[in-house]
This record gives sequence, structure tokens and C-alpha cells, in this order.
Amino acid sequence: MTSERTLRIGIACYPSVGGSGILATGLGEELARRGHEVHFISYERPFRLPENTPRLHFHPVVINEYQLFRYPDYTLPLSVRMADVSRDHGLDVLHVHYAVPHATAAILARAMLPPAQRPRVVTTLHGTDTTLLGSDPGYGPAIHHALTCSDAVTVVSDFLKRETRRLLGFNGPLEVIHNFFAPRPPRRSREEVRRELGLQDEVVLLHSSNLRPLKRIDLLLGTVARVRSPVPFKLVILAGGSFAPFADEARRLGLTDRLIVREKVNDIEDYLQIADAGLFTSDTESFCLSILEAMCFGCPSVARHVGGIPEVVETGVSGILVPPDDADALTGAVERLLEDPVHRTALGEAARQRARDHFSPAAIVPQYEALYRRVCGGG
Repeated sequence: MTSERTLRIGIACYPSVGGSGILATGLGEELARRGHEVHFISYERPFRLPENTPRLHFHPVVINEYQLFRYPDYTLPLSVRMADVSRDHGLDVLHVHYAVPHATAAILARAMLPPAQRPRVVTTLHGTDTTLLGSDPGYGPAIHHALTCSDAVTVVSDFLKRETRRLLGFNGPLEVIHNFFAPRPPRRSREEVRRELGLQDEVVLLHSSNLRPLKRIDLLLGTVARVRSPVPFKLVILAGGSFAPFADEARRLGLTDRLIVREKVNDIEDYLQIADAGLFTSDTESFCLSILEAMCFGCPSVARHVGGIPEVVETGVSGILVPPDDADALTGAVERLLEDPVHRTALGEAARQRARDHFSPAAIVPQYEALYRRVCGGG
């Protein structure tokens, strides 16, 4: 294989709203744009995967619910579909995002094929497949086996590399390739979006996540409730899940008039463009793609100094990181950004530049291309 040869790449990911799916979809789009043939394999079309795009294909996995099984099985039909697509389209690489079930299915799929038709398997770990499932005795050994059998394993941060070593005891090669984000042009103007949200002169504080427990939505709401500032502001939450479990707490804290929630937003760029500052309160993050998304629009964030976030944000330069157990520092940082638009703008411009220099498609996608060629024997 020469370095000029285009590649046939299969991608498996979770199709729902979430960082790993956004990254995988963006990677597929960028690879297709660079001339490679890309095949997505999942139970439904990834929510940001465009249709009718050259060299970009989607292969659905059909899941049958048999009474024999108490719970529907996804891993086996996924592995069969991976094997079919690999054989029918001559895939060079299966790039699977998340160890469970995608890496285990890819290893099984490869074993179903004759040696000449077996694609190389590249596994990317995004976080909870290590930090949550890796320590579960019902999953950990299977994850370790899938990583050992993969031709290459990547992680999205140095933090996650250390955690994978610690929690899974995996001593094989781990390559750090950070996340990237390629924003699409907003579909609506900034003025249209602000009008839709009923905003007037308020500063927009943004939070976007899937609202899982580790995102600490309780701390997010509590921080906003403690803010004492003469500057009018609204907290806009882009929720990848239902906000209903937090509605009572928001009312109890008196945030009803200060809070705007939009659930399962596809065109996130419409809302990112109106954000003045971000607020993220997670107990841990392997990377925090949501912060990077905001950075691309010149929006600096306040976050806790945890996990891989310090690899994304240079505190005091492109955002503000506070000690993880200091709630007062979190509130104070928000107040400073609200009340100092000059400083906020300077941080935002530095954030935009950092996103462009370090976490753009131009900076990241060639690293994946080089990895694919290396595992395929092309350099």
C-alpha cells in the first residue's frame, strides 16, 4: 500500500447525541472529504451524519427481539454486519469508537472472515468505556481482550491513557489523538436565535452535555443560583437527555426565569454562536468536547480542573479552571466573566485560536490517516 492510496474505512459508533458520536461522525466526513471511502455501521444513522454525501455510506444493523432472550442482543448482529460490510466493500480498516460493544464486535467480525479479507481494527477509547466499565468485572476482561486484539488503540487525552493503564492494566501501545471539532455554518442568524430564546440584553452562559450523573448538573444549577452580579444573564442548557429530573431542583433554586433548556439539539452551531461564556461542572472528563465546541465560536469556559480538561483549556489564557472542590471559586469565576466583557473577549479569542491550532481537522485527521496506513503496512 502506498501513501497515496485511498482507504476504505468502516466506522462504528453510538449514533445518539454524545461526544464520541460527534467525533466519529466528524472524522468520517473529513475522511470522505479527503477522498477515502467511509462506511458507518450502527443501529441507526448517526444524528449528525449527512445524507447524499460522496464516499460516505451508512449500513444499518437490524436487531431482532427474540423471546428466547430476556434482553435484545446488539453485539452479535453488529459483528455480522461488520463482517458483511468488510467483505462486500473490501474494508482496509474497522475504526470502532468505544470498546463496548464496538471493539468486541469488530474482533469477532474479523474472526469470521478469511485472512485475506480481514480489516485492521483500530479502537478509540473515549472515556466511560475505561473509567466506568473498565473497573466492572463483568466488562473489564472483555475490554482488555478487545484492546489486546486490536491492531491499534487510541485515546482522546493523556489523562485517559493513564486511566486505561491504571484501571484496565493494559500495557500495550496507546496513542493519544485528541478530539477535534469542525463546526458547520449556523443555519440561522445570531439575532434569530436570540429572538427565539426570548433574549434581550442578557449575557448567555452555556452548558451542553448528556446530563449524566458525572456532569454534576446539581453543581451547575447550584453555582448559577449563587451568582450575585448586576449583569443580567441567562443559562442556556443544550441537553442530550431529558432535563425533567432536574426541573424541580431548578424551581427550588429560583432559576425558572434564568434558565432556558433545549433538548437533543442537532444544529448546535446555532446556539454556540450566541454563547458568551461556558460553564462545565463535571466530576471528571476524558476531554470535554463541549468545551472545544464553544472554543470554536470564541466562547471561553469556566470548568473544574479535572481529567483531560487541562489539556484542552489553558487556564487564564483560553478559559478559567478552578480547583475541583472549591464551589466558591467556581461561582467567582463565573461572576468575573459576566462582569468583565473585555477579559471575556480576550479569553474567547485565545480559545478560538487554540481550537484552530491544536484541535481542528487539519491538526487531527492526518494523525488518524497516518495511523491507518501504519497498521495497514503502508508506512
